[in-house]
Amino acid sequence: MTSFDSSPTLTVWRTLLALAVVFVLLMTTGWTAIRPQAGLGGPLEVALAAWRNGRIGTHELPDPEAPPGVIAAFFRALKAPQREQLAAEHPLVVGNLDGAPVTLRYRANRHALARALDAERERAADTRLSAAGHQEALRRVHRFSSLIGDGRQILSFDPSGKGRVAEVFGDLDRAERVSVVVPGVDTNLLTFEKSARKYTAPVGMAQSLYAAERAASPTTPTAVIAWADYTSPVGVGMDAATGRLAADGAARLVSLTSALPGDSRVSLFCHSYGSVVCGVAARRLPARVSDVAVAGSPGMRAENAAALHTRAHVWAMRDADDWIADVPYLDVGGLGHGADPVAPEFGARVLSASGAVGHAGYFEPGTESLENFAEIGVGAYDSVSCAGGDTGDPGDPGDAGASGADGGSDDSDLGDSGGSRDADNACRSGISGPSTV
Repeated sequence: MTSFDSSPTLTVWRTLLALAVVFVLLMTTGWTAIRPQAGLGGPLEVALAAWRNGRIGTHELPDPEAPPGVIAAFFRALKAPQREQLAAEHPLVVGNLDGAPVTLRYRANRHALARALDAERERAADTRLSAAGHQEALRRVHRFSSLIGDGRQILSFDPSGKGRVAEVFGDLDRAERVSVVVPGVDTNLLTFEKSARKYTAPVGMAQSLYAAERAASPTTPTAVIAWADYTSPVGVGMDAATGRLAADGAARLVSLTSALPGDSRVSLFCHSYGSVVCGVAARRLPARVSDVAVAGSPGMRAENAAALHTRAHVWAMRDADDWIADVPYLDVGGLGHGADPVAPEFGARVLSASGAVGHAGYFEPGTESLENFAEIGVGAYDSVSCAGGDTGDPGDPGDAGASGADGGSDDSDLGDSGGSRDADNACRSGISGPSTV
C-alpha cells in the first residue's frame, strides 16, 4: 500500500463511507430485515416431532441434536432392515442426520423427495393458488423432479420455507480428499442448480470442481459436496451485512465436517457470504479440515488469519472485476464482516483468480481460480498459482495459515489477481505437497 492509501484522511473517509452504506441499508431494508425470515417452519418440524415420539424395536430413537458420534453408534447397533425402516418412516429426519450412514441418507432423501414432489404437484393443481403461488409450485415440482433423478446423491434435504439441500459428487465413503463448496446469498432449493450460468449455482460449482480435481490428480479418490444446507441471506440487505445467519450456518458446517465418514482430509471452498460462514466456523472445525479457501469474500468476521484460530491453511482470492472489492471491509456495531482477506496484512495465502470474471466466475472451467481450488482440493500445494506480485514469506502453515503481514502486493496487484507458477511461490511457501492422508 502507498503512504496515501494508508493515510489517516483516507481512513476517515472510508469509515464515513461504511457508515453511509449502513445508513442506506437501514433506510432501504429496515430493521425488520435482521429478524428471522418467515416460513422457516414446516415439514421438518413435523417430522422431528414424530421422531421424538418414535421407537425402533427395543431402541429409543436418539436426540436428533446429539453429536454425530452418538448418531453413528445408534445406527451401527441396528440391523439392516431396521435402518431401512427408519429411512422409510422418518425420511426427513434420517436424511438430515449427521452421523447416519451416507448411503442410508441418500435413500431416505429419495423417500423425502418423492413425498415432497407429490405434495407440490397437488399444490400446483390447486385452483385457489395465486398466479405467483402456482408458478412457485411448478418451479418446486421441477426442482424436486430433478433432485430425485437417477444417480443423484442427496446428502440433506429440507423443503421447509426456501429450502435447504446438499449433494455429493463422488464416493464419500471411500474418498481420501473431500471438498465442500459453501455458497453465498440467495442460495436455496430453487437456486441450487441452474441451466443458464450453470457454474454460478452450487451444483455447477461442485461439478466443475470435482471434474477439475479428477484432472489434477486422477489417482486420488475425491468427493465434492455442494452444500446449500444453511439459510442464506436473501439479497444484499441487512442479513447479508450481519453474522446472524452465518452463525447458524457455521454450526451446521461444523457438524457436517465432523460427521464425514472415514479419515479423509477436508477442504472448504467458500464463496461470497459463504466465506463469512466459514470464518465463523473456523475455530470449531475438526482437525481433518486442512484448508479454508475463500473467493469474493466480504470478510470472515476476523481482523486477520490468526484471529480465525484454525490450524487449517487459509487461502483467499478475488477477481479484478469483482464488485465485492467496493464493499467497506469494516465491522461497525456488528454490521460488516471485518478485514479484507486478500489484503497483505490479513495474512492469508493469496491465490491467482486469473480468468474468472465478476463476482460469480470463480468456478468457471478453464479459469486459474478453479485450477487453484482443484490443486488445493487434492493437496497438490506445490502446483497452486499465487496472486501476481505477492512476495511475502508465509512462515509456518500451521500457524493459522498465515502468509505474513510484512510482505505482499499492493492494492493494484491484488486487483489484477494474475499469477505465475514459475516466478512466484509466496502463497505456497512452507507447505509441502502433494500431501498424504
